[in-house]
Amino acid sequence: MTTLPSGFARARRWLRDHPLAFDATLAFCVLIAMICGSFADPGKGHGPTFGTRTPEVFSVLLMVLAASALVLRRRHPMAVLAVTGGLTATEYIFMDPPAPVVMSTVIALYTVASRTDRPTTWRVGLLTMGVLTVAAMVFGSTPWYSQENLGVFAWTGMASAAGDAVRSRRAFVDAIRERAERAERTREEEARRRVAEERLRIARDLHDVVAHHIALVNVQAGVAAHVMDKRPDQAKEALAHVRDASRSALNELRVTVGLLRQSGDPEAPTEPAPGLAVLDELVTTFRNAGLPVEVAGADRGPKLPAAVDLAAYRVIQEALTNVRKHAGAGARAEVSVVRVGVTAEITVLDNGRGSAARRPGTESGGGDRADGSGTGAPDGGGHGLLGMRERVTALGGALTAGPRYGGGFRVHAILPIEARTGEPEPPGPAAVTGERR
Repeated sequence: MTTLPSGFARARRWLRDHPLAFDATLAFCVLIAMICGSFADPGKGHGPTFGTRTPEVFSVLLMVLAASALVLRRRHPMAVLAVTGGLTATEYIFMDPPAPVVMSTVIALYTVASRTDRPTTWRVGLLTMGVLTVAAMVFGSTPWYSQENLGVFAWTGMASAAGDAVRSRRAFVDAIRERAERAERTREEEARRRVAEERLRIARDLHDVVAHHIALVNVQAGVAAHVMDKRPDQAKEALAHVRDASRSALNELRVTVGLLRQSGDPEAPTEPAPGLAVLDELVTTFRNAGLPVEVAGADRGPKLPAAVDLAAYRVIQEALTNVRKHAGAGARAEVSVVRVGVTAEITVLDNGRGSAARRPGTESGGGDRADGSGTGAPDGGGHGLLGMRERVTALGGALTAGPRYGGGFRVHAILPIEARTGEPEPPGPAAVTGERR
């Protein structure tokens, strides 16, 4: 059984979806009200009396025309107001007592006020109120201060105020809805941006891990193959280093890829991210690979923030990997980590052979040189220094890298101890010189 509230709700939805039918129904109701009001005589007693007069044919014609104009009040509000206002003024001028044609003007004035701006409402409302009130006072037989004349002024004023209030509320609701939609879009864009940043960070970590350990595995495997026949003990030692480097690479890959697991996954890794606390272990792996590395200065102060500590470790790891891959035979490296004020400075130097052979992917479009001589086959496009620079600038620091005077290469990074948050700055062409992988 259909309840009364649900029936009203369906009728309201139907009328909202069919505005012309709603306006026609409203016009018919207004016509009935005007005709009923035209049978009332204001009188001089304690209120109007019915049955003492009947409307003239001219008045009925004016009421029908005014009600018919209300059907188009949404499409042409100003024109409908002008028509109904003119018919009302005509009724006041030629008929005495006048029929309540002013009802149609009240509806038309409300429509104009609810669909235009406030200045237009003020101008049109005051003009309508003034014209109709003056017409009623001047051409009517009742005194100018009679309640019928003051009622014209009051009803037209209330129509303007009600229409303006409805328009203001509609604008307020639309503004709230727009802000909510904009906030939703902003949240979605922020979520996409954070996902992209996280993917970039994980890609950097994967690159650093793979480039470092695979380079060591490649070197040690080459040594083992070279001395296998003549010095099997040394080959066995090199293979042991290959096994250790492979195990370290697998562990770090598991930690990095484990970040992609769900937060409730019990198999998610709990190992801390690498940092300067394990710098000695990192240097040892390179020494085992045949690269003499000297730690000229290692910061022993309070632990750096996690993001800065990881960035410093990755910069040193990538720089030493580049030295091992590109500096050539006999190269030595030097690492220093010092605090200067509110910044941490990381410097990696080497004395490799020249710089021309260690600029992969420059004007000629060549790749990295496997032997550091500049004549080997290309093996990559050179993204190591680019990744280091993006990692450093993401924390608000700066990185420079390039050949040293007299030979060798220098990587210098300045990291703020209090890492900033926000989007990483786009890389500039002048931040890194003499790039290598």
